[in-house]
Amino acid sequence: MTAVDLIRQDADLMEQVSKGETSACRILAARHLDGTYRLAYRILGDAAQAEDVTQEAFLRLWKISATWKAQAQIKTWLHRVTHNLCIDRLRKEDRYSDTEIPDLEDPADSPLRQQEKRQIKEQIEAALRDLPARQRIAITLVHFEECGNREAADMMEISVDALESLLARGRRKLKSILSPLKDVVGGN
Repeated sequence: MTAVDLIRQDADLMEQVSKGETSACRILAARHLDGTYRLAYRILGDAAQAEDVTQEAFLRLWKISATWKAQAQIKTWLHRVTHNLCIDRLRKEDRYSDTEIPDLEDPADSPLRQQEKRQIKEQIEAALRDLPARQRIAITLVHFEECGNREAADMMEISVDALESLLARGRRKLKSILSPLKDVVGGN
């Protein structure tokens, strides 16, 4: 299915939502809920806050359903709203500053290897939480939510060059934080 087909399908579903059809809400939620939650969780680092932000983003989506135009992807709109809601929360908690310059497990693995992978994943998530907010957001959008640089820069309301600078600094910091893991996982 092409992006244009998805945009059209989502627009049709939004029209149904505006008419109060709950089945359309369920379909849209099934398509977009997980990605919206993942983005919020990675930015905030807190499951309860991520759930709250996700709910708020979907409430806002339902409220604008009557005026939705088939010109944008719902995923992009939800990510933008989620990003903004997360930034608002980070600002309230003094965990965000505008002055900053900003894996799949193998099912055949042994239980011990699966535990090692979980621990590594937890260390990576902790390292992500240690990044400045704007670097964490850039890394999350590009590497975890698979947004292109232009799309991620647009969501963050910065230039592509600024995004690439945030990504480079974030990657360097992650490499520094995670370098002790190199010996554990046998990497170079």
